[in-house]
Amino acid sequence: MRRRELIRFAAAAIAAHPTRSALTALGVVIGVAAVVMMTSIGLGAQQRVTNAISGLGTNLIVVSPSFARAGAGPARGAAGTQISISSGDADAIRAQVEGVSAVSAAVRGQSQVVAEGANWNTRVEGVGADYLIARDLGVGSGRMFDDVEARQGRKVALLGATVAKELFPDGDSLGKRIRVGSVPFEVIGVLATKGQSGFGQDQDDLLIAPLQAVRSRVVGGRRFRGDAVQQIYVKAQDETQLDRVQEDVTNLLRDRHRIRPGDDDDFQVQNLASILQASQAATQTFTVLLGAVAAVSLVVGGVGIMNIMLVAVSERTREIGLRMALGARRSDVLYQFALEAVTLSVAGGIIGLVIGWSGALLMATLGNWPAAVAAWAAPLSIGFSLIVGLVFGAYPSWRAAQLDPIEALRRE
Repeated sequence: MRRRELIRFAAAAIAAHPTRSALTALGVVIGVAAVVMMTSIGLGAQQRVTNAISGLGTNLIVVSPSFARAGAGPARGAAGTQISISSGDADAIRAQVEGVSAVSAAVRGQSQVVAEGANWNTRVEGVGADYLIARDLGVGSGRMFDDVEARQGRKVALLGATVAKELFPDGDSLGKRIRVGSVPFEVIGVLATKGQSGFGQDQDDLLIAPLQAVRSRVVGGRRFRGDAVQQIYVKAQDETQLDRVQEDVTNLLRDRHRIRPGDDDDFQVQNLASILQASQAATQTFTVLLGAVAAVSLVVGGVGIMNIMLVAVSERTREIGLRMALGARRSDVLYQFALEAVTLSVAGGIIGLVIGWSGALLMATLGNWPAAVAAWAAPLSIGFSLIVGLVFGAYPSWRAAQLDPIEALRRE
């Protein structure tokens, strides 16, 4: 038989039983759709974590207190807690650690901000003059406060884009007076827009001001005694120096805090690049696991193809016998049934791919989740569907080709 005739016979056999053909392909449709959607969830999670960590800044090391060592550290907080890092630690890091391009201590809290009859509850951060450099932030309009203003604790502030919009709808905020809690501040700048973080937090809903002003007048009291701070941001000059800078910062702080060899640190030094790599590795494993679980349904779909094709061989025994009696070779029968199985499987794969893509986009829209469909999803889905059709259609095709023409013609 010619190839065209084989294709025509196979297409006619599929079209003659549309319901059975649809049910045959249904397993592959579900399997491919499940694989695409599950891997999309994993990739979306990976992208969300990556965006969240990357949004903190590049080449960044974050020093924060550790509450494991009771009684240690230069400052104590309320209710039995303690804050073990200080502005002095930040100054020492800036002066003594090589390869550092910016250092900023920081405290933060929540406060009501009032201006010209409008008010807004926002996150308030007291930071150093190098904060924008350390966190890779920019100024949209106005300016950042300088070292002199930072050291003197001047009551000047920069607004995030969301806060500026809520307090000054007309867009004219520079030079205006606002009250943060009960303390007056002058607006000297508006931060460049950053949008939402990877976890859905509005990164523009904040106000930053000199550390000393915020610590003593806005979020101070029993929480922050002396020069205690909640975090120290350390930006390395380049990525190759991150590990060395992290080690130097750790050694310096252990020495300043008089921590004996073998004792636990009363602080944490976190390298965001390492955290990002670990998070990506974890989410990649999660993605592979989801894909593997979903791939089981493809195998089930392949078994379904085999079962339906075996039933089709039994139903079409007389047809096969007649075709052989008229000159068709066993290889022609083998190729026809194999072509039917592959066609149904690949068609199911294409439909499943479309459903999987649509489902992934729908989940991303409804759940505020990053839409992430891998570039390899289409070729892999079609290729796997082809393999499923060949593997699970092989035995029914072989059974059809092995029928004896005379016995087939006698079959009722």
